[in-house]
Amino acid sequence: MTEPVAEPVARLAHTMATRALGWLHHNRERGRFPAETTADLTDPNSTYKSLGESALAASLLLREGLASPAEQRLARELLDFCWSQLGNGDLLYERQVQFPAMTDPLEVYGPLARSGYRHRRLHELLTHLHGLTSQRGTEHVPNRRLAVASASRMAGLGDEADWPALLGATWLGHTPEPWAIDWMTAYCLTHTVFHATDWGARPGDLPAHLREYLETWLPVWLDIWCEVKDWDLVIELLIVDACLPHPRSDPEIWRRVAAAQHGDGLMPRSGEPVTEDPDEAFHAHHHTTVVAAIAGALAVSRHRGAAAAV
Repeated sequence: MTEPVAEPVARLAHTMATRALGWLHHNRERGRFPAETTADLTDPNSTYKSLGESALAASLLLREGLASPAEQRLARELLDFCWSQLGNGDLLYERQVQFPAMTDPLEVYGPLARSGYRHRRLHELLTHLHGLTSQRGTEHVPNRRLAVASASRMAGLGDEADWPALLGATWLGHTPEPWAIDWMTAYCLTHTVFHATDWGARPGDLPAHLREYLETWLPVWLDIWCEVKDWDLVIELLIVDACLPHPRSDPEIWRRVAAAQHGDGLMPRSGEPVTEDPDEAFHAHHHTTVVAAIAGALAVSRHRGAAAAV
């Protein structure tokens, strides 16, 4: 049985998630492809990246079932917008045809496919590529290989991955000296947990020794990065906490994170001042607002699930 999230934390988490969703929905047009480059997906780290992240957040908000129909409507409209910007899947298909070794079309498509957005030709192409030896031999870093396996599972391409082996190859899988963690390694660790547990849907898929390691050291890492106000990483670590069978859900950490969120829902990535230019603010703080929406939704879901089980 999973542990409940405390009621005060659940309230903070719900407010944070709904505000973040509102900001993502309100500012979605800032992530629109410029008309003259609509068919250009050669740079996935620009507009393409923000569309994929917004789609992931909206898909998880729907999966976790926020209570209000209005919130569910906003999440669905955000997904509709992302899908339409991707040419209803055509642009993902074109990129995958041009660059067969690239995995970002699959990673963007996975959450969308699971939310009901399907593209027949892209799905057939991904299914074909999924069975190729060259795809299995692509030299990804370990947590990226987990990302591809997770996206394949989301998209319904099959789940033949050797998850224990994939996990064992990661930094987290080695349960290393906790003081050796750095900023980039911490992000790799968070994504290892996200993909291994399908963003908290499968907390039991983490082996016991990894759960124990995270239960011991996650509070320490949260304290460290909360102290320096690296809100983006702190919130990712809160998502890790929500992916465990026994989340700690530290009320003080949640209060500090919630206090950092702006009234309009924007979640700043750090303690530095936020630019007054709305376009610059969107690109600088979009990711942190995405993870704020996800962290809040998962915490609320854990609270409801545990309360229902009592």
